[in-house]
Amino acid sequence: MGEEVSNKQIILKHHVTGNVKECDMELKKTTIKLNVPEGSNALLLKNLYLSCDPYMRSRMSKTEGSYIAPFTPDSPIMGIGVAKVLESGDSNFQKGDLVWGMTGWEEYSVVTTTQTFFKIHDKDVPLSYYTGILGMPGMTAYAGFYEVCSPKKGETVFVSAASGAVGQLVGQFAKMMGCYVVGSAGSKEKVDLLKSKFGFDEAFNYKEEHDLDATLKRYFPDGIDIYFENVGGKMLDAVLVNMKVHGRISMCGMISQYNLEQTEGVHNLFCLISKRIRMEGFVVTDYYHLYPKYLEMIIPQIKAGKIVYVEDVAEGLESAPSALVGLFSGRNVGKQVVMVSSE
Repeated sequence: MGEEVSNKQIILKHHVTGNVKECDMELKKTTIKLNVPEGSNALLLKNLYLSCDPYMRSRMSKTEGSYIAPFTPDSPIMGIGVAKVLESGDSNFQKGDLVWGMTGWEEYSVVTTTQTFFKIHDKDVPLSYYTGILGMPGMTAYAGFYEVCSPKKGETVFVSAASGAVGQLVGQFAKMMGCYVVGSAGSKEKVDLLKSKFGFDEAFNYKEEHDLDATLKRYFPDGIDIYFENVGGKMLDAVLVNMKVHGRISMCGMISQYNLEQTEGVHNLFCLISKRIRMEGFVVTDYYHLYPKYLEMIIPQIKAGKIVYVEDVAEGLESAPSALVGLFSGRNVGKQVVMVSSE
């Protein structure tokens, strides 16, 4: 039998309606035995970094018909994390391996869905990157831009929520393709970051723009070829009337809608017909088979300094609820990560 140790967890107290608040979650102290059940193919993990992602909000509500199940109240929140394998019942993983995948918001986790975990081989980059640029958000940017949008050199690209975990990468990928790229963000600091660090051609603070249609016409006088959608609502409506004929929209997320009890309607959908626009939603797990190909492309770019990535790291498991809630007010700058343990 393994040693019994304390295990702090972040619990979802109840399903949420409206704005998610820190008080919808609580820090709970329990215990765990540091062993894998005999005969099980499970992994015993020590969690090192946890990812805060907008999609987690929808899992906090009792929704039906989503691509991913709701969280269970009175149980630890689940999310992408980087962890160290303390014990393995799966021959594909060994004690001491570093992995990333879907784990609990807790210090230690026993996971049975080991097929969803990726072993970390390249350790010459920050481990936290595997919650972001080298993990699920990186694959989201890669699949959504290259696979869904089929970009061509010289096209015009608009990215909303552009300084976040996914958007900052989409903009850089588009610049590597020789595209003209504009991003939107929610503060002057983030707008400056888009232009000075990520190389966007232009950027604007959507909170200061009272007419998004006019704003987009200012930056895209001839229209938008590609829109990478992270926001939804009024932004999507304005984009639709500014798309070019045969434009493509990659539907990644709709963060403006997640806290609303009644989501906003989209009024300009006829543009999909009149402009022959292809608007496609996608779920990143459908593209995980491309992960090795993505790593071959992205790791040399990181090491050569051709791709940059900004993280906002909160320290300690107890900081996780605040970090997650902050996503929806734009408090984070860059990819929001929670460091649970340095090892």
